[in-house]
Amino acid sequence: MKIFRKIFTRMHLTLFLLFLQMVALGVFAGWIVRASVVVYYVGVVVSILVFSFVLKKDEAAVYKITWLVVVLAFPSVGGVLYLFFGNKRPVRRISAHVKQHALIAKLLDADGNLPFINQIQCGRMYSLMQYIRSLSSYHAYRNTETKYYPMGELMFEDMLAEIEKAEKFIFLEFFIIKSGKMWDALLDLLAKKAAEGVEVRLIVDHLGSHKLFTRAYLREIRKLGIRVMRFNPMVPFLLLFMNNRDHRKILVVDGKVAFTGGINIADEYINVQRRFGIWKDTGLRLRGDAVWSFTLMFIEMWDTFCKQDEHISDYEAYKVKSHDGIATDGFVIPYGDSPLDNEQLAENVYVDILSQAEHYVYIFTPYLIISEKFVSALQLTAKRGVDVRIITPGIPDKKLVFRLTRSYYRYLLEAGVKIYEYSSGFLHAKSMVCDDEIAVVGTINLDYRSLYLHFECAALLYNVSVIKDIRDDALRVAEDGRQVALTPVRWRLWNDLLEAVLHLFAPLM
Repeated sequence: MKIFRKIFTRMHLTLFLLFLQMVALGVFAGWIVRASVVVYYVGVVVSILVFSFVLKKDEAAVYKITWLVVVLAFPSVGGVLYLFFGNKRPVRRISAHVKQHALIAKLLDADGNLPFINQIQCGRMYSLMQYIRSLSSYHAYRNTETKYYPMGELMFEDMLAEIEKAEKFIFLEFFIIKSGKMWDALLDLLAKKAAEGVEVRLIVDHLGSHKLFTRAYLREIRKLGIRVMRFNPMVPFLLLFMNNRDHRKILVVDGKVAFTGGINIADEYINVQRRFGIWKDTGLRLRGDAVWSFTLMFIEMWDTFCKQDEHISDYEAYKVKSHDGIATDGFVIPYGDSPLDNEQLAENVYVDILSQAEHYVYIFTPYLIISEKFVSALQLTAKRGVDVRIITPGIPDKKLVFRLTRSYYRYLLEAGVKIYEYSSGFLHAKSMVCDDEIAVVGTINLDYRSLYLHFECAALLYNVSVIKDIRDDALRVAEDGRQVALTPVRWRLWNDLLEAVLHLFAPLM
């Protein structure tokens, strides 16, 4: 009976039905080709029109190239496939999200922090902050204390400690939650706080946490007094929106403290379980005014995608009016990135930091699957004499993706970029630090999914003392890792063909 339940889960049924739809599309495409000359040429005309439309469309080049190849490879049906799947937008979801963010933006602009931007002396940094504010409404804060975590287990200890002190509310939003010691400890504490009258809300991505968060398990969690929303539940239909996931990791306690970073809720993240050696991750704790932005990020996601009768009506009730005694020597800019607009905010922030770097840029990323724009930015920065270092995993979690990551090495090494592989295990950290002045810690991988398809979040730090901790961590990991050497090119037909195909479909991986 247990084996039957494992095989015939909702997720497996959904995947099976998606597979059947793909087979049906293949059969339909074959029928069009054989049906008649008229139908065939009508399909060709549609493909020509679609090809012209995609070519001039204001969209990321990598996605355009992938669809252009599909249209050219299958001229009779490629255009029709694009009309069904390539240009489909979840209009209702977009309008709801845009409307909700407009409400959030008003609260951000009204909180009195805008004058802080004018205190920034660096012109380039001032411009970057203005860009983030104009595109996402999130802006700079003072009066915020920061703490950097070089490992997940260190951050989890503080997460439990802050939750234990909660008096009003606890907001959690995670991509992956798995059964194990980490989740058990967290759930016991959340249930205890809910029983004490603390408001506990949890957003969990359905794809990332489908094994644990079944409908039956949701009922159990809700009986404990915890409100739960599964983000974007998987459905058995080929819909573009199914590809957009909530990859954010946020914990907010009482509006006073917020945590973010790469750490999900599973035992490997705190090294209780060793799946790929030592799991290296990074995280950040904020205490003070900047927590308000993460509070609003959570509320925005909750109110956009949960049921109407569960909406949060009084936003101001979750804001701390003052943070006495908290001061900072720099600026903290939390920000979120959404796939439901046409702006690659996260990628542009990284590229801008690279463009203004003078001495060094150190980057942690588990995956390196990037656009031509990003590759060019890294190359140009290194060619200007800046010390650019990228640290990737030494032990992969996905072998094909790891193969694709390594295929980008040569382009960067030849330009002078230094690449290190974390030899102790899997590196899941997502951080960037530049010139002892600027740093980003968040959930954003250097791959197409994070930069183009997922909901993400991060905190940009400027002239904050904790930046030196991030720098020292990057130097320490690079020193202990294996530096990748530029070796002579050996032409291998099948290897080159595989990499060419992987690069072509990289946006889908």
